[in-house]
Amino acid sequence: MRRLTSEPHALEARYDRATAHLDAPLAVVDLAAFDANAADLVRRAHGKPVRVASKSVRCRALLERVLARDGFAGIMSFTLAESLWLARSGFHDVLLAYPSADRAAFAELADDPKLAAAVTVLVDDVAQLALIDAARGGGRAEIRVCLELDTAFRAGGGRVRVGARRSPLRDPAQLAEFARLVARRPGFKVVGLMAYEGHVAGVGDAVAGRPLFSRSVRVMQAAARKELARRRWEAVRAVRAEAPDLEFVNGGGTGSVQHTAAEAAVTEVAAGSGLYVPRLFDNFRSFSGQPAALFAMPVVRRPGPGVVTVLGGGYPASGAAGADRLPEPYLPAGLAYDPQEGAGEVQTPLLGAAADRLRIGDKVWFRHAKAGELCERFDALRLVDGDRVVATVPTYRGEGRTFL
Repeated sequence: MRRLTSEPHALEARYDRATAHLDAPLAVVDLAAFDANAADLVRRAHGKPVRVASKSVRCRALLERVLARDGFAGIMSFTLAESLWLARSGFHDVLLAYPSADRAAFAELADDPKLAAAVTVLVDDVAQLALIDAARGGGRAEIRVCLELDTAFRAGGGRVRVGARRSPLRDPAQLAEFARLVARRPGFKVVGLMAYEGHVAGVGDAVAGRPLFSRSVRVMQAAARKELARRRWEAVRAVRAEAPDLEFVNGGGTGSVQHTAAEAAVTEVAAGSGLYVPRLFDNFRSFSGQPAALFAMPVVRRPGPGVVTVLGGGYPASGAAGADRLPEPYLPAGLAYDPQEGAGEVQTPLLGAAADRLRIGDKVWFRHAKAGELCERFDALRLVDGDRVVATVPTYRGEGRTFL
């Protein structure tokens, strides 16, 4: 569990006071923590712009808030439909970080020069280009594209692979060949290169109670960063030879911002989870953020001494299933799941001495394991400043937008 930045009872009391007029379930974002986390990301980026990952925020009001700060520039989106919606909403620099097969959205993009100028799509396969061409219809706008470099770390002569399975383009020569192909294809322009090192940016290297595992992660990450820095530099040089108008080279993530920003080949870094600081980002030595996004569930039962039951709360995060994907009972401190029930769909028993002071209707505060996925469960975020709710803003879901 993350060490609280203030006394647990005081923090719990502040959130309870701020939301005393509201019934749970509800979700909040602590603006002081959010702003402090944003400032820390900018500090770690060493002067390079931070592109905010929308999937980790999923709230237009908070995207606007962070992009109004010096040091942030542009959005990294997760679906093409979302990208078009954001561009129509006034966000003028949207990088789609994942390939799309949304033919209808590609038709819209190709038919609107203003949208096409605001949105860059990711490609790493000739078949994706063919799909876009087939979807164009009568649209003739030039499509801005970003190529992706596979960043996975390989050891043991390639027998051991660490990292997400993303792009098939691994070698600088492969990227150069693909860039040449795109450059020669009418209707497309290579403007960016992306390389997301998830095995560094998203894997904690100081896991509580697991010193040997943590040390092995640090050794792997040090080797991976060194290997990737060399390969990324060579890839950028190779792609620029075929696409001299390359506008940006994107890399990094919340857990690797300072390392990636230090590379000369990188022009910008991406981050999003570091704004909310969910529980999966508690295990890093390189930074320590403040939990900013929480959700509260109401106590609805008191089955016996040392146990209360809250409504719902079974909001597991995506990824390989495990206990680390469950929300963390955060406040009051000291509560834990019943091992036989875990986080339930409609009710969740919680055990611990703190349960005995909770009454029916009281709130238990949780942290989600990941960042933006919390917003798929709530249609609004209550923005807390001190001990007051100062605004209520819709999430994507609250605006009727459920992209994935």
